[in-house]
Amino acid sequence: MWRTLYASYPTICSYFTNIETMKFLGIKFAPLNVPLQRRLQTLATAAWLLTSTIGGLIGGLVALYLVLYTRLRWVVLFYLFWVYVIDRNASETGGRINDWVRKWKWWKYMKDYFPLELVKPEGVYLDPKKNYLLGCFPHGLMPTGVFNAFCSSYGGFKSYFPHHESYLATLTEQFLFPFYRELALWLGLVSASVKSIEYLLSKPGGGNVIAVAVGGAKESYNCKPGTFRLVLKYRKGFVKLALRNGAPLVPVFSFGETDLYDQYDGPRLRKFQEAVRKKISVAPVIPIGRGFFQYSFGMLPQRHPVKTVMGKPIDVPKIKNPTQEEVDKYHGLFVEKLTELFEEQKYKYLEEPETKKLIIE
Repeated sequence: MWRTLYASYPTICSYFTNIETMKFLGIKFAPLNVPLQRRLQTLATAAWLLTSTIGGLIGGLVALYLVLYTRLRWVVLFYLFWVYVIDRNASETGGRINDWVRKWKWWKYMKDYFPLELVKPEGVYLDPKKNYLLGCFPHGLMPTGVFNAFCSSYGGFKSYFPHHESYLATLTEQFLFPFYRELALWLGLVSASVKSIEYLLSKPGGGNVIAVAVGGAKESYNCKPGTFRLVLKYRKGFVKLALRNGAPLVPVFSFGETDLYDQYDGPRLRKFQEAVRKKISVAPVIPIGRGFFQYSFGMLPQRHPVKTVMGKPIDVPKIKNPTQEEVDKYHGLFVEKLTELFEEQKYKYLEEPETKKLIIE
């Protein structure tokens, strides 16, 4: 029997490496002959996912270990003093973009995993002498398309707009974690606070573009394949900031963002999620993605194209203290232009576009 199995081994291996997927107990496994390039794409995406979700915790634990158990304690203590005393406002004063970090090959592998692409339709133009505020939708479980577009040299933003620097606003709490905060700042992430956004929008001479995932953590609850439910109806603070600084508003929509994950939901789970979100500003969702070696479940996002499309800028007047009526007026105009962008572009990037509608709540 053993001789028979040994003789059959090459045939068995050949079989399993030439089929597209292997299915066992209802689970679709990846073939054995996946090219190295695709393996690296998966690894890069997993590294980004791990860093984005628990990178802060890892950084804190590393700092604690170095202080308690190594001879580097004084170096780390000085670094922590610098972080929390000297450099604590870096995320609110423009951060410190590092082009070398933005050019890491990891970001290209991650981009190619899905793949991700920034799309600039004909007629979209950014004046080099102006600062812009981008309202980005949908948030998804993680704003994958937006991160690639505005935080990576491989996203394509610089090739379209070489005279602008791009930033992505995120939770202020992200910058409390040692080591992790440095990576975030180098990539162009800044605090989503009023102070931080106004600092960038008020830059004399223009040249700044700051992207904001307006729907935030709450919108991530709506992340399910084929759905387009946005949290925008009562989110008007970004419009007020644009008016106060005379910064044009730009609608941005990432087609395919909600197809990267499905998720478990239900009324009881949603109630628990909301309670946690209000405490820590992070939505504790239970994602349904894929794994490293199988396609049926796991924490990795699906390989699905994401097209992040920029709309035409909406000029707004500079009003130091805009009234609620003025904010409502330009918020309504933004919603109108975002809807138009979705309706125009869905025929290029969605299957069965006639059945897809934008829901704003």
